[in-house]
Amino acid sequence: MGEMGSSNTYLFPHLHFSIGYNEDKIVSAKVTTDMERRVDITNIDEITEVQFSYSVDWIEDTLEWKNRMSRYADSRFLPGAFEIHWLSVVNSIVLVLLLTAFLTIILLRVLKNDFSRYMELDDDSLEEEESGWKLIHGDVFRFPEHSIFFCAAVGTGNHLILMTFFHLCLSLTGIISTTRRGSIMAGVVVLYGLCSVLGGFTSVKLYRRMNGKDWVRCIITTALLFPIPVFSVFMWVNSLALFHGSTSALPVTAILTVTALYVFLCFPLTLFGGVLAKNYASADFEAPTRTTKVAREIPTEIPWYRGRSFQVIIAGFLPFSAIYIELHYIFASIWGHQIYTLVGILLIAFVLLIIVTSFITVALLYFQLAREDHRWWWTSYVNGGMTGIFIYIYSFYYYFHRSGMRGMLQGSFYFGYMAVISFGFFLMLGSAGFQLSLIFVKYIYSRIKCD
Repeated sequence: MGEMGSSNTYLFPHLHFSIGYNEDKIVSAKVTTDMERRVDITNIDEITEVQFSYSVDWIEDTLEWKNRMSRYADSRFLPGAFEIHWLSVVNSIVLVLLLTAFLTIILLRVLKNDFSRYMELDDDSLEEEESGWKLIHGDVFRFPEHSIFFCAAVGTGNHLILMTFFHLCLSLTGIISTTRRGSIMAGVVVLYGLCSVLGGFTSVKLYRRMNGKDWVRCIITTALLFPIPVFSVFMWVNSLALFHGSTSALPVTAILTVTALYVFLCFPLTLFGGVLAKNYASADFEAPTRTTKVAREIPTEIPWYRGRSFQVIIAGFLPFSAIYIELHYIFASIWGHQIYTLVGILLIAFVLLIIVTSFITVALLYFQLAREDHRWWWTSYVNGGMTGIFIYIYSFYYYFHRSGMRGMLQGSFYFGYMAVISFGFFLMLGSAGFQLSLIFVKYIYSRIKCD
């Protein structure tokens, strides 16, 4: 800068590189400029020649190769990034506490009043006074349509939840390297196969409790529900990459390896889990009320704010708002040049997302039952999974306003794989929301006398 009222523009043509090494590996790098070696280019017409130069220092460093990215996450290197991450987690925790308090009010006050009102009714006036969620006690445990597909979706969601949790834990301990994308994808493929037994077990267990007989079909549906969309998207984008001569196309050997893992590991373990459920899991649904033969008519005249459209928006928006900040960093890591290293925060955010989604689903379920709508099975699953839809909607905003990607090839890769990721979140969160809803429904109907 020059004197008061004027300013100068300087060019720093010298760069100094400090390279840290540990044995035969480079573990750190830093570049600085020399403040003493500068060129005044305020009057660019007077500049005839500028000489650029650099210097290098090789410094022995004690930093280990596996921890080389720890300095990348340093808040001094990325100003404010660490604090923003923790602020997003605090925001999620506050939301969880608020939702927990909201549900506590429902369970301890609203339900308590409902229990008192229902228990005080005598037998003579029961039919006349009965209303609200108690009125549909003979229909609430009526099993949903397309039960095979429903049970497969629940089992696949549990499968993906377990796989994601293990993957984040292994990344946190350093067993899976977060700085190597090949290591991350390999971990996903192997863990998906190893966790398949849970998907087969939970889907067949639930299907048998719904009095299902075609358990083999249920296992096959569970084994194919997620891999088929993944395979379809992969074949499209990989074929497109080969057509354009892109290096992002997977070689034939990698495709054969993944296929072999599915055929010889994933599918057999899914089948094994289903057989375990068929032979050892209880087939008793343990419904606290009896289901009537004829379904009660559902009221159609309801306010807009209690309607289905408003429900799905609330069900997706509130959990999405809890992960919005963290989602930005994840997108920048997957589709940008940044490397995600704060896996511990990501694990906390994932657990909080499941909790928030489950709580929201239960809260919306109570209002649905209160308006005497007994078709809650698919509704609770879709409400829980709506966050996955919001993630996919957000991906459009990120693509057009943040990513800088263009063209058919990049667009196909981005939207194809984001559709798979969003579908995976839909299955995971839908499964979590439904299972807590089932516990909630069994609890409230077991506390009242319905016969």
